[in-house]
Amino acid sequence: MSKNKLSFCCQTCGTLYPKWSGQCTGCGEWNTIVEEVNQASAPSSRYQGYAGRETAMTRMADVQLDDEIRLPSGSQELDRVLGGGIIMGSAILIGGDPGIGKSTILLQTVAHLSQSLKVLYVTGEESPQQITLRARRLGLPEDQVWLFADTHVENILAHVQKEKPRVLVIDSIQTMHTSLLSSAPGSVGQVRESAMQLVNYAKQSQTALFLVGHVTKEGSLAGPRVLEHMVDTVLYFEGEQDNRYRMIRAVKNRFGAVNELGIFAMTEKGLREVSHPSAIFLSRYAQPVSGSIITATKEGSRPLLVEVQALVDQSHIANPRRLSVGLETQRLSMLLAILNRHSGISTHSLDVFLNVVGGLQIFETAADLPILFAILSSLRNRPLPHDLIAFGEVGLAGEIRPVPGGQERLKEAAKHGFKTAIVPHANAVKKTLDGMKIIPVQTLKDAVEYFQAI
Repeated sequence: MSKNKLSFCCQTCGTLYPKWSGQCTGCGEWNTIVEEVNQASAPSSRYQGYAGRETAMTRMADVQLDDEIRLPSGSQELDRVLGGGIIMGSAILIGGDPGIGKSTILLQTVAHLSQSLKVLYVTGEESPQQITLRARRLGLPEDQVWLFADTHVENILAHVQKEKPRVLVIDSIQTMHTSLLSSAPGSVGQVRESAMQLVNYAKQSQTALFLVGHVTKEGSLAGPRVLEHMVDTVLYFEGEQDNRYRMIRAVKNRFGAVNELGIFAMTEKGLREVSHPSAIFLSRYAQPVSGSIITATKEGSRPLLVEVQALVDQSHIANPRRLSVGLETQRLSMLLAILNRHSGISTHSLDVFLNVVGGLQIFETAADLPILFAILSSLRNRPLPHDLIAFGEVGLAGEIRPVPGGQERLKEAAKHGFKTAIVPHANAVKKTLDGMKIIPVQTLKDAVEYFQAI
């Protein structure tokens, strides 16, 4: 007979304790000791895998590969982020701020899948009446969507094994609890053990599993870090609640590319995909204004045109401020130092503010050159042409380095009517793109000289 024994383990160094303690004596960290369950079973000659099959060594050439079948979710944007569709037997974790649209996008997805598959929506936070009211407000089909309100994992798995749905949604994993642990739902041990049981069932039965996860005030998923390692795909909802646009970014995907971005608009009828996202970020003034420039950033495999704004003003405090929204503040300080060192343009007594229009986060270095152009435009109060676009990485030596996907960025800009592009010399194309003028630059000095000639 198997016997379960409780223990307490530090999540940082792995030190075991017979009971809970506030501080780990092994590494000195506080509040890292959590409750765990150790399952002791009778010795067996062979190890039973999670799918219930006996495991043995297999030569790679003898492995039989199943045909990869991707199910369309009903949204091209969500399919793009997932890598082309939903893989049966995969575990997908969706995190985001409260009220940003996690339950809405999943309800729309299961409503679409219910027309061809059996789906089950397990809710631990809302009642079936609330889910039904939302579905009716969004105009979704209700006849084939099954609801189940419970937070006990063993009870959920008993119903799931009986009904055998092909798609299972758990909303949310922080509300689930298992009888193996005595701690409260939402604790580190409960989240890990509950997720492990659900993921194991999904792998065994080839069921598509969606887990909804809460986020902390820092923006990371609540619960143990191992939760992200157990699942196949981790999606993050981005965007402000007062902004009608929502973005889903894949930070982990075993079946597709990471950092793919899906853009949606929140409407009265739910989340609607945005087919031309670049148009969202290109709403500008009728006349050119200083401190504004368009750059081409790449999110996964998709090029996006976004507006970068800068404001340079006289500082009235001893330490001038360096603030940025949508860009790294530390990189801003580095670019200002490069501008001073290689162009002789100093901003040490000025406040510098940066903003990416539309609430988009830019993590790549291709925005270095347009950031400096926007700063120069605001500093000199000289508007840049509306049909000008720029991208390129700026090195510490003042060189302009190439960025990946230059051809795709230029094609996206030409499609939206841009006539002039300032790009790194290595990204310059030989043939003209729809009448676009390509200006290659090798150093920051070349870029500043072109700015002064505008």
